[in-house]
Amino acid sequence: MTCYRGFLLCSCRCVAGGRAAATARRCPLGGVPAESAGPRLGGVGGGGRRHLGHGRHSQACELEGGGGGGCPAGGFRPARVVVVAKTTRYEFEQQRYRYAELSEEDLKQLLALKGSSYNGLLERHHIHTKNVEHILDSLRNEGIEVRLVKRREYDEETVRWADAVIAAGGDGTMLLAASKVLDRFKPVIGVNTDPERSEGHLCLPVRYTHSFPEALQKLYRGEFRWLWRQRIRLYLEGTGINPIPVDLHEQQLSLDQHSKALNSTRIHDQRSEVSGPQLLPVRALNEVFIGESLSSRMSHSWAVAVDSVRRGITTLKGLVNYKSCKPSFTFSIHRASYYEISVDDGPWEKQKSSGLNLCTGTGSKAWSYNINRVATQAVEDVLKIAKQQANLDLPLNKELVEKVTNKYNESLLYNPEEPKMLFSIREPIANRIFSSSRQRCFSSKVCVRSRCWDACMVIDGGTSFEFNDGAIASIMINRDDALRTVLLEQ
Repeated sequence: MTCYRGFLLCSCRCVAGGRAAATARRCPLGGVPAESAGPRLGGVGGGGRRHLGHGRHSQACELEGGGGGGCPAGGFRPARVVVVAKTTRYEFEQQRYRYAELSEEDLKQLLALKGSSYNGLLERHHIHTKNVEHILDSLRNEGIEVRLVKRREYDEETVRWADAVIAAGGDGTMLLAASKVLDRFKPVIGVNTDPERSEGHLCLPVRYTHSFPEALQKLYRGEFRWLWRQRIRLYLEGTGINPIPVDLHEQQLSLDQHSKALNSTRIHDQRSEVSGPQLLPVRALNEVFIGESLSSRMSHSWAVAVDSVRRGITTLKGLVNYKSCKPSFTFSIHRASYYEISVDDGPWEKQKSSGLNLCTGTGSKAWSYNINRVATQAVEDVLKIAKQQANLDLPLNKELVEKVTNKYNESLLYNPEEPKMLFSIREPIANRIFSSSRQRCFSSKVCVRSRCWDACMVIDGGTSFEFNDGAIASIMINRDDALRTVLLEQ
C-alpha cells in the first residue's frame, strides 16, 4: 500500500517592518503549519478498506493504488450520489430575463434580435435533459439514492451527503462539481450530456453518455482506474483582503453577490488590517489566473432598463424597443498588472504583464496551452534566422517545421497526477525597471504580492477573489487536495 507523503507547504518567513530588500524577502505564510503525511488511499489503518455508504445501505470499497492511480480490487459501489446538472444556454437566457417576465414568444424574438436560434437552444436543452434522465434512471435502477441539483443548489451540505458526485454536462460542469469537493476520497465523475457540442476532456468517453448502465457495471467490477488529478490550493493574506468568493456565473445574472463582496472589501480597506494567511475554500483543478480586470460593470440603471424592456415588450408591438432598452454599462480602461513574484522561495521580482496563469497537469491542456503554444509560422521564421546566423545546412521543409512545432507544443503538457504547477507570464513588459527572468516555468510554490488596483484571482474561470494592493497569495500543490476521478476505457 503506497501512501501519499505530505510535503512542506512553506519554509519561508515574513519579513517585518517596512519593505526589506527584494532579495532578502521570502514568501509569507509563516503561520501555516507544515503538512503531515497524507492518508492512505484505503483510509485509516493498513487494511485499505473505506466505507463509502451510509447506515444499512453502506457498501465497503476495497481500494488499491497510490500516486499513480491503480485499479480498485473490489470495485466501487456508492449508496448515495448527487448529480450536478449544467445550466443550458436556454435555461440561462430564461434566468437572465426572468425579471422582465418574458413569455416564450417574447424570448424567441429577443434571441432572434441577438442572432441566436430559439429552436436550436431548445433542441440542445432537450438533448441534455434526456441524457440527464438516462443517468438518473440508471442510478435508481441500481437502488442508489440520488439527488439532482443545479449550480445554485450545489453546496457543501450536498457534497457531504453524497458518496460520489456526477457532473452531468461538460468540462465546465466538471470544474463546478470538483470545486466544492475537498474530501480526496470522494469521487467526481463527469458525463458529457451533449457530445456533439461539448468536448468533454474531463468526462467519461462519449459512448457512456447513452450507455451509462455499462459504466456503472464496470465501476462495480473494478474495471477502471482511479486518476488522482492534482489541484492548486491558495492562501490569502495581507492588508484589506476579501476572502469572500464571487461566482462569476451568478454575477452575469445578478449584482447582489458582487455588491456584497465589494461592500465587504470596503470595510476591510477602511480598517487597513493585516490578516494572517487564510486558506481559501476552493481548489483549482485547471488553473488560477491573476491580473487586472478588464471589466464591464452594469450600472445602477439595470433595474430601470429591465423595467423598460418589460414595458417595451408588453406595450409595443414585438420587440422594437429592445435596442434602446438594453442595460447600460461602464467600462474600465485596461491596465497592465503590477505585482511582485517569488518562485519556489526564490528572490522577489517586480513584474508588469497582462496577468499570470498557474495551471495543473489537467489544466495544461486548456488555457495554459493556448497561452504558450507556438504557431508553425513563428517556428519557421526562427529556423530561418538560425539557419542564416549559423550557416546551417538545414532543410526548411514543411515536415521539419511541423515536427519542431509539435515537439515544442507537446512539451507544454504533463500528467494530471504530477504534483507540480506550470506558471506562465502573459505578455511581460521588459525594461530597465521591470523584468521577467522566466516567462514560464514548472514550480511547486508561487507567491504573488499584488500592486494592482482592480485585480482578481480567478479559479477555473468560475470563482473570483479580489486581489488588490497589499494582498499576498501563496499558491501551491498539496497532494491531499488531489481529486479522485475515474478513468474508463473506450
